[in-house]
Amino acid sequence: MQKLVHSYLKALEAGDVNKAAALFIPDGWVQSPFLGRMPVKQFVKKVADSSTGTRLTVHDVLVSAEGHLRAVAYYNYDWRLKDGARVSFDCADVFNFDPSTGHIQSIVLVYDTHPVRGVVEHQYP
Repeated sequence: MQKLVHSYLKALEAGDVNKAAALFIPDGWVQSPFLGRMPVKQFVKKVADSSTGTRLTVHDVLVSAEGHLRAVAYYNYDWRLKDGARVSFDCADVFNFDPSTGHIQSIVLVYDTHPVRGVVEHQYP
């Protein structure tokens, strides 16, 4: 699970839609505070289209101690937008895995939107 989480975050950082989608089940999705629930390809493309030079710094990847197919990625998202704006914030994204394939089923993004909203809300009306 940890390897898949790291692979996804690298694909997201690079804006690589196909690499990100290959880690998911076919109907995998991402739930974002700004964008709502979206298929993974649509989510990564939307973020990549508004970003340039984004850096993700992983602090930790925590795997469920309760036996669930779940991991949490705790990382810093240094988001640089194409319009020149920049915002940095910590995330604790919840990854759920499909038991039959081991691929990512879904990700729920968890972060404080207050410091981010003023910088990026014009990107996502």
